[in-house]
Amino acid sequence: MQRLIIPLLAALSAAAPAAAAGAAQPACATGQAAAPALARLRTALAHGRFVTYQPTALTVSDGRIRSADAASIRADLSVLRPRFDSLVTYDAIHGAEEIPAIAAALRFRALIIGVWDPLDEAELQAAGDAVRSHPDLVVGLSLGNELLFAGRSDPGALGALIARLHKQLPQAPLSVSEPFHIYYRETATPLLRKLDFLLANVHPVFQPWFRDADDGASAQFVANVVDKLAAVHCGPILVKETGVPTAPASAGYNEARQASFYQLLREWLPATGGHAFAYFAAFDAPWRAYDALAAPGAPPGVHPEEAHWGLYDAGREPKQAARELPPLTSPPSPP
Repeated sequence: MQRLIIPLLAALSAAAPAAAAGAAQPACATGQAAAPALARLRTALAHGRFVTYQPTALTVSDGRIRSADAASIRADLSVLRPRFDSLVTYDAIHGAEEIPAIAAALRFRALIIGVWDPLDEAELQAAGDAVRSHPDLVVGLSLGNELLFAGRSDPGALGALIARLHKQLPQAPLSVSEPFHIYYRETATPLLRKLDFLLANVHPVFQPWFRDADDGASAQFVANVVDKLAAVHCGPILVKETGVPTAPASAGYNEARQASFYQLLREWLPATGGHAFAYFAAFDAPWRAYDALAAPGAPPGVHPEEAHWGLYDAGREPKQAARELPPLTSPPSPP
């Protein structure tokens, strides 16, 4: 294992030479209106358990979206609630408008609302309505998912949007979600100064060494990335996406490896008020194998692993990683 970890550390150091060294102080937003929500976020990071969630009833095929219904969302969240008390979503419409009220009724602790298309005023309005309607539940907004990495936006445009939303929703902590190396770029520094917290996608499975490495090396890789991110951003850090798919077996994926990775990640990256990780994802999504946006930067074609990130299968049955998670013992008090 040590032979693997040493190259990993060297690779991480080489990945961000200028950003970490060039910043005298870690960057982040300094507005005070969002401080109460940020305090709740820090409490959730330290004492809660996050999972990323897309409704099982939501599907995308050839660009056509089938929205989720409230009954299915309630069924999803009822399955998750014994083991998870904090959620990160990807969309604020297409049925996701129902999530905040259902999550509040089920006594979830925290919700970070994803806004898939930050240029969609209807989606921004839905997210803002949720912030105002559930101030004790919503601890942040995530604007887009890998927009910079996929070339669908740029730091200047996102920075302008965040400045506008800070005025419209001053009580809401704001972030964007990108692969970790995007935040190391010098061009990202002005954007980092506007973010209240950091959401990073850190996927060992996409590193060239992953298949032959052991799970301890992968877990340490994630922890090392978080240390480096803390050097460039002073707000709370949530690793929004990390994990191991459970199929296809031909690529080296299975339930045992997923469970092992998470067990070791809990040891390498114990939760604090400053950082934690979300389990990615709640449920398998078979349609994602055929969705070009599911794997930005990947070559065209079918990507079967994208269908199998869940800790639960598409029928809501727990996989090994979920079964090994002890139930949460004391749910937070209702708002």
